[in-house]
Amino acid sequence: MKANVGGVDRIVRITAGIVLLALFALDTTRWWGLIGIVLLATGLLSWCPLYLPLGMSTCAREKK
Repeated sequence: MKANVGGVDRIVRITAGIVLLALFALDTTRWWGLIGIVLLATGLLSWCPLYLPLGMSTCAREKK
């Protein structure tokens, strides 16, 4: 599993995941608040399975 989620993307995913899970816990959102689990996991692991088939990566490129 090669990292494909970069710095800013990680921060946004982790923040959005925490917010969605908090809203779900407060019973403000319905089941879709559980999407926060996916966002939090992909942010913490720095890897997004959806980026693979799309050929995307938000990681900084290595200098040669």
